[in-house]
Amino acid sequence: MEHVVIIGNGIAGITLARHVRKFSNKRITVISAETDYFFSRTALMYVYMGHMKFEHTQPYENWFWEKNRIELKRAYVKHVDTDGKILSLESGEQFSYDKLVIATGSIPNKFGWKGEELHGVQGLVTRNDLDLLEVNAPNNDVCKRAVLIGGGLIGVELAEMLHTRKIPVTFLVREKGFWSGVLPMQDATMISDHIISHGIDLRHEEELDEIIGDQDGRVTAIKTKKGETIDCNLVGLCAGVRPQIGFLASSGIETDKGILVNRLLETNVLDVYAIGDCAQQREPIGERKPVEAVWYTGRMMGETLAQTLCGNAMEWNPGHWFNSAKFMDIEYQTYGWVWSDPKDGHEHYHWQDEKNERAITMEYDIASREFIGINTFGIRMKHEVFDQWLTEKKSVDHVVQHLSKSCFNPEFYRRPFETIRKDFESAKAATT
Repeated sequence: MEHVVIIGNGIAGITLARHVRKFSNKRITVISAETDYFFSRTALMYVYMGHMKFEHTQPYENWFWEKNRIELKRAYVKHVDTDGKILSLESGEQFSYDKLVIATGSIPNKFGWKGEELHGVQGLVTRNDLDLLEVNAPNNDVCKRAVLIGGGLIGVELAEMLHTRKIPVTFLVREKGFWSGVLPMQDATMISDHIISHGIDLRHEEELDEIIGDQDGRVTAIKTKKGETIDCNLVGLCAGVRPQIGFLASSGIETDKGILVNRLLETNVLDVYAIGDCAQQREPIGERKPVEAVWYTGRMMGETLAQTLCGNAMEWNPGHWFNSAKFMDIEYQTYGWVWSDPKDGHEHYHWQDEKNERAITMEYDIASREFIGINTFGIRMKHEVFDQWLTEKKSVDHVVQHLSKSCFNPEFYRRPFETIRKDFESAKAATT
């Protein structure tokens, strides 16, 4: 019986395991050193905030794995021998495979800052990071202040988490607006204002110079590149993530930023594949980044590779870009492409309500009026509607006229779509 071994029990690896089991009778083993069972990584923040217990983040009962004949092995892989198809585990045990799938995810970026190895410096990616946060910042007696380095989705989650325990937070971001390398400035400014309104000390155009520690090796302060010293007990590393691939150094598997794969998610080594955050596309797929550390991408890669491993070769075709997140109280969705600055020949239309809690920004082609993408804030939209509009290359005018069809907010939700339509028509008239 063919043995499929998956390294990593995140969304990519577990989705693959589940779908291989649906389609085949293969032997499946999932190896992970992080936890015994798969859990929802996006729910870690709610455990710290007291909204749920860790076991509530596990979407499957513990008996699910044995019933579905998915073997789970709690271990750390130190080396991959691709010639002999043998994995060397940290325990000294060796483990064989017929097909190997690497789905090891990401780790926080570090940039060689002085003091980055001190106690009290950490990211927020794994279950171990959550446990470490309980040690470093259990309350505002132990942690008098936290400093977060770098904006983005992990940073705003960590800021919200610490804020719920009344721990003062200083947030250093390089840009003029929060996540303005991704969001258009009007969107970024709205999110910056929203974060500040929660009492977060958000510092724009500010960067870390060094982390300062005491004689016991614990964080006591940071120094900014502008020369300011800020006392703190916790430094959160939120300046992005990178693929976790260090153990592959002498495996013969080709890597760059991530593990290089083709459209079938195959590496350069026969019977070895990579999916999720650690995979890097050799050839660009449209406008998408070669490495996508996105939950949805991991899930879809797992579904795609399961087809190939079970005899139905299927190329990775992620379709239209989409993502979702939450900035404190503001829910964010994006469909298609909305660049921080419009591409050549494109234009942005932006609408924002008077309370700065809801907004949309759409990108469209000026000449053809084709709808390119949308960011929504505080307005819940239906994925399938935008997916269809993007596929059919609908005009921005059509999208604005029919925005209400894409909304799935509650029945008595105050819908802004007529206001948006009138504002859009007024802006259109002013430019013609």
